[in-house]
Amino acid sequence: MRAATSPSLIQLDLAVEGMTCASCVKRVERVLSAVPGVQSASVNLATERAQVSYDPDSAAPDAMVAAVGRAGYAAQVIVAQDGHAERQAQARDADARRLGVALAVAVALTLPVFVIEMGGHLVPAWHHWMHATLGRQNSWLLQFVLTTAVLAWPGRHFFTLGLSALWRRAPEMNSLVALGAGAAWGYSTVATFAPQWLPEGARAVYFEAAAVIVTLILLGRMLEARAKGRTGAAIRRLAALQPRSARVLRAGQPVDVPVDEVRVGDQVLVRPGEQIPLDGEIAEGRSYIDESMLTGEPVPVEKTTGDTATGGTLNTSGSFTLRVTHTGADTQLARIIRMVEDAQGARLPVQALVDRITGWFVPAVMAAALLTFAVWLVWGPEPALASALVHAVAVLIIACPCAMGLATPTSIMVGTGRAADLGVLFRHGDALQTLRGVDVVAFDKTGTLTLGKPALAALRLAPDAPVASEDELLRLLASVQARSEHPIAQAVVAAARERRVELLATEDFIAESGAGVRGRVQGRSIATGAARLMAAQQVDVSVFGQQAAEWGRKGWTPVYVAIDGRAAAMLAVADPIKPTAKQAIAALHAQELRTAMITGDNRETAQAVARELGIDDVHAEVLPQDKVRAVQALGQDGRRVAFVGDGINDAPALAAADVGVAIGTGTDVAIEAASVVLMAGDPNGVPTAIAISRATLANIRQNLFWAFAYNAALIPLAAGALYPAYGVALSPMLAAGAMALSSVFVVGNALRLKAFRPAAA
Repeated sequence: MRAATSPSLIQLDLAVEGMTCASCVKRVERVLSAVPGVQSASVNLATERAQVSYDPDSAAPDAMVAAVGRAGYAAQVIVAQDGHAERQAQARDADARRLGVALAVAVALTLPVFVIEMGGHLVPAWHHWMHATLGRQNSWLLQFVLTTAVLAWPGRHFFTLGLSALWRRAPEMNSLVALGAGAAWGYSTVATFAPQWLPEGARAVYFEAAAVIVTLILLGRMLEARAKGRTGAAIRRLAALQPRSARVLRAGQPVDVPVDEVRVGDQVLVRPGEQIPLDGEIAEGRSYIDESMLTGEPVPVEKTTGDTATGGTLNTSGSFTLRVTHTGADTQLARIIRMVEDAQGARLPVQALVDRITGWFVPAVMAAALLTFAVWLVWGPEPALASALVHAVAVLIIACPCAMGLATPTSIMVGTGRAADLGVLFRHGDALQTLRGVDVVAFDKTGTLTLGKPALAALRLAPDAPVASEDELLRLLASVQARSEHPIAQAVVAAARERRVELLATEDFIAESGAGVRGRVQGRSIATGAARLMAAQQVDVSVFGQQAAEWGRKGWTPVYVAIDGRAAAMLAVADPIKPTAKQAIAALHAQELRTAMITGDNRETAQAVARELGIDDVHAEVLPQDKVRAVQALGQDGRRVAFVGDGINDAPALAAADVGVAIGTGTDVAIEAASVVLMAGDPNGVPTAIAISRATLANIRQNLFWAFAYNAALIPLAAGALYPAYGVALSPMLAAGAMALSSVFVVGNALRLKAFRPAAA
């Protein structure tokens, strides 16, 4: 349970059992939305979850669980980190095993019925032998016993759920199966025990149709359950990264404790080859940690005292003590799992079409079956009653909307899971559809296209600088910059430390957003930053004009320093471009997308970086508050814009873009403002995210086409529309097989996304 988008609303996740088709989804959504205080409800058939936004002052989780129960389904509140994913996987495995047993029993009972009845139609000699030895009436009695056993044992699930749904006037897939198989069995039973109730020419049995329908649909259910079990593999892999126990130091001695009992501040001993149990800070020791599960980078990262370590990553060498900073649902791994679950449970805009259709689909199918029965009864050839029954049953069976309900959510589930494997997390599910249609990808520069670890490349004192030496300048400058967290400030402080320059106390420190910093050191006024800060302070820096242009052409960022209102020096700070940035831009161009860079850096530096990378548009010297306007300018003429950034000052632009993409190594503020998170700092994640978005939406379109085209084509065939002209009709058995295969096809097609490979890689 967690806060929803509105401060007054809470979002609740429910695990829902018993749903089998799109009509079930619609039914559960309807009963949840009817609970007083519920603002919205979204149900996902593939994940078997419901996401409900409600007002806690007006509604309670118990009321929602009860409402779902009254609708004929079972619901349970999902609590973060309660092992739901693992339990769901176990339940699906158990369901697949149960269906396997039911299918084996159904096949054993159905095969004799099929051979007895259909063997005679296929092999005349078999018909004559059966008639001479067993007799027609005994044959029908044996088929009755075996078929009744099929319907009463392996097939009883369809009747208990389907008939209760009919009683509630909410028919769904099980109702169609129950009506179809039940009608075939009922008609055959009458023909067997009370033939006088039927016309002479209509005395025939269809026990094999009822038995085969149930058997084939059980086969489809079992294959579907096995396939759906594979769709949640990504979350299970993530959940498996969380160790079960931690070696906590108690009175200086290591004690194995379940991770659920570890508290913030506990000291945990981590030995070589072990997974780090929880997020924390290294209190003592050093090691190399494999963070590939987060960043995708295969090379272990060196960590020493004071560095942070993430739960689930692997300690490759060395031993250290970890001071725990986050536990339970607050760990980074838990947040990643939550983001993947939210994305997998998302309802894309394309789903609205399915919702509109499935709302009336099952009642329409039942009406079509009744109409088919009536038409064949009035105008069909003799025996009209038998023909009417066969075609009505075929319509009921062929039209089960399983494939419709699975078409979108299975693709989303597999696509977002594969994206997580590749280090791309869709925080908001609708971004999966929106990202596919972007026209422009705009990047922040520092920390996104560059390493974000600038270094001092050059320093030039003014001809009449009010300092005696470079060391004196660095002492004053670094003393002020030490109060700032900006990467350029850190580069200056690092350079001062390398020269072993002692820093001084700073007073009246002020950070000028997007321009620089000011402060007083030993009574002297220090201002340092971009040219616009110098202009605001009325400091003339024209003496550095030629040198600034030259550094800009190299891609270096000039930083000006003024002391007591006079130009004192200019520094060049170089931030190396990320090795994969050029490849990422080329991949975006290959995807026929336009690229842009929005940065607060000076124009010469920005143009130099853009030239090296091949970026199309450059917006330089942009203040943080103006980045939103730059994004809006790129979105003119209906173009959709994705913005990629990593810093606090990127948050407004990330929120303003059609899709915000945050670098996962950036700030929490940027990540919260974005719809998509790239866990590694690799720009190649951007074309990968777009590619998998396109692949997933293409997969959804394929599934929807199959589901709708299948019903549109086969319902008329089942109704006998081609029979008068061509003598072609669809038997109930073939209808059951086709219906079962349609669901398996949709899930199997979605599973192809597991093989997705990013072109940029």
